[in-house]
Amino acid sequence: MSLTGRVGKSLAPRITELAPGLTTSFVREALSRAIDGVGPLPGAAAAADKQLAEQHGNVERAIHEVIENHVRYAGTQGFATNVGGLVTAAFAIPANITGVTLVQCRMIAAIAHLRGHDLHDPRVRNAILTTLLGEEVVTSLVRKKKLPAPPMALATAPAHDPNLDAIISAEVAADLIARIAGKRLATTIGRRVPVVGGLVGMGADGYATWKIGRYADREILPRTRGSAAR
Repeated sequence: MSLTGRVGKSLAPRITELAPGLTTSFVREALSRAIDGVGPLPGAAAAADKQLAEQHGNVERAIHEVIENHVRYAGTQGFATNVGGLVTAAFAIPANITGVTLVQCRMIAAIAHLRGHDLHDPRVRNAILTTLLGEEVVTSLVRKKKLPAPPMALATAPAHDPNLDAIISAEVAADLIARIAGKRLATTIGRRVPVVGGLVGMGADGYATWKIGRYADREILPRTRGSAAR
């Protein structure tokens, strides 16, 4: 884990001070907006279908384009100002975190859609949020038995476990708090070192989104007939 990540984790319990609007309900609302569409962005399935059409039905190429597009979205300055009511409703949360969360949820959901998963299935929604945590965090949580399984297993579980909804939402909210704390530290450093400040402003979110996209590509596999919603 990076220095900013370690510092972020140590500050994560100060949730009220760092981001009083960042709750588990915010996490679920962000996911819903990412799937249904918000502001200038159409929903995840529509974005995925557009890429699939442009790639002449080649799913793997469409997934590659989905990831590349969302990496660009994440790195675009000022994106979060265009995501509409969600930012207004959660004004206490730094707009950058709000925007990047939406972008990354939308990207993962688009990949899941292209792999044949139903975005309205609560199991799939839990898998999307779990993927948002990133491979290292997911592996650690599964090892510590804080999560029962990685995203693909959650998406194709025999039945939806409602108790997991709150657990996963809480883990994602804590992770976002850690990101906020880490970014505040990095921004402070960046004020003194202009090059670092520029990288934090444009490169960090894009790189993080690329990593999560690659993880989603590896983890969320095509749905088989036996894993269809029951």
